[in-house]
Amino acid sequence: MTILSIAPSSDRHSFGSAAILRNLSVPMLIEHALHRGEGRLAANGALACDTGDRTGRSPNDKFLEDSAGIHDNIDWGKVNQPMTPAHFDALEKLVMATLSRRESLYRFDGYAGADPDYRLKVSVFTEEAWHSVFAKTLFINADATDLAKWSQDWTIIDAGSLRLDEYKKYGATGPVCIAQSLEKRTVLIVGTRYAGEIKKSIFYAMNYDLPDMRVFPMHCSCNVDRADSSNVALFFGLSGTGKTTLSADPNRDLVGDDEHGWSEKGIFNLEGGCYAKCIKLSREGEPEIWDAIRFGSVLENTVIDPTTRIPDYDSSAKTENTRVTYPVSFIKHARQPSVAGHPKNVIFLTADAFGVLPPISKLTPEQAMYYFLNGYTSKLAGTEAGVTEPQPNFSACFGGPFMPRPPMRYAEMLRDRIAAHTSDVWLLNTGWTGGPYGVGARFKLKYTRAFVTAILNGSLRNVPCVKHPIFGLLMPTAVDGVPSEVLDPRNTWKDKAAYDVKARDLATRFRTNDAKFAMTAEVRAAGPNATA
Repeated sequence: MTILSIAPSSDRHSFGSAAILRNLSVPMLIEHALHRGEGRLAANGALACDTGDRTGRSPNDKFLEDSAGIHDNIDWGKVNQPMTPAHFDALEKLVMATLSRRESLYRFDGYAGADPDYRLKVSVFTEEAWHSVFAKTLFINADATDLAKWSQDWTIIDAGSLRLDEYKKYGATGPVCIAQSLEKRTVLIVGTRYAGEIKKSIFYAMNYDLPDMRVFPMHCSCNVDRADSSNVALFFGLSGTGKTTLSADPNRDLVGDDEHGWSEKGIFNLEGGCYAKCIKLSREGEPEIWDAIRFGSVLENTVIDPTTRIPDYDSSAKTENTRVTYPVSFIKHARQPSVAGHPKNVIFLTADAFGVLPPISKLTPEQAMYYFLNGYTSKLAGTEAGVTEPQPNFSACFGGPFMPRPPMRYAEMLRDRIAAHTSDVWLLNTGWTGGPYGVGARFKLKYTRAFVTAILNGSLRNVPCVKHPIFGLLMPTAVDGVPSEVLDPRNTWKDKAAYDVKARDLATRFRTNDAKFAMTAEVRAAGPNATA
């Protein structure tokens, strides 16, 4: 194949004699990917690629360089695992030596952050063309004038084909390693072809950088009423809880589906694209996402019929974590640029695998702080390596794996903003009802959409509520389009005593988890009562 565009690397990373194919167009990159056997075209025009043995993120293999300049700012522990500067330098040297032997590499230059006042410049070097399509889709493309004088803030070097045989030499715990340096502003991705590591490494970077710019970084989606630009909504939640599905509303404009900043001006998307789960996807259930899958989008680990090339979205033969990447502009009613005002409603999404939380609750300011800090949900199958069924999980700020700073720093920013803009805060359970996972069933999507509609149109704001006896959550007594018996989770269980046991079990887990946070007495009192 003819090399269509070559440009030298212009930063401290030298790739030797490897040709750098820089900022190729999406059609050119797809041609390269097909020629190199990286994927196939699906019947709907999407590029279908597989990510190998890693079909989800690898958080246990993520490390942060522990340097003097950032040490005291980091919440070190299971999420933020330290790597010595010597190990980082050795790994970087290995990666550079390996990639310098390649015939060619791909480079993408673009932005993270739709607001020009807060954006970061990102350069992504990859071995595979489809990873460059991913970067070009998920980040915000720069124009020719900016590219002519480009000097990036962050560099991602993806060596997915390199496996660490002698991983202990580099401070890693296995052949896969994602290493990030906040001072060198460099990310090294080694041994995994899962493209989500590219996206989340820059989210991690912005979660460190933005608070110093007085911007609250958030793991949330955002949309806005098409007829009323002041009616902005945020949807916080981990992967699989509904951020993308619920924000892709045909009656509202999409700002973004996963990562945002909340500045003194309002909300802005950190990305230029969407990264949606597509397991069980249907046109009826999620028409906006269905129609966004076309030429220029990338399907990951989705079963494709070998003859018709029609995707089988119901199949989990490769993973439950089947994904599609597409530009946000592929959503019919996407807001461009991806910015909005301050939110009227903030919605915490939790997929409760215990099946005991109410489907919808209105939170007091103290409860908002408490449930944000704890970030309870369930890890859903496939989103991380080794997760094969829903697992109850606490993830601080509904995005623990991506938060380098102590959770209280983010929680205080949330507190200050919802107070300043009188935002209502809600807890929406998109998980199980009638019993825990394996016994009960997930809430019907039409009910969840009805809850969201009632929140956004204001009809729930002053509705009568009853207090949950264990969790203290305010449960509305009536919601249009939803049977009243669904609103109190205890009513949906055949065995009421079993519900009480399971609810107290979860309440105890909350109390065990909240002990690690230095909460005020008022915020701690807003949590559940395991002895009620």
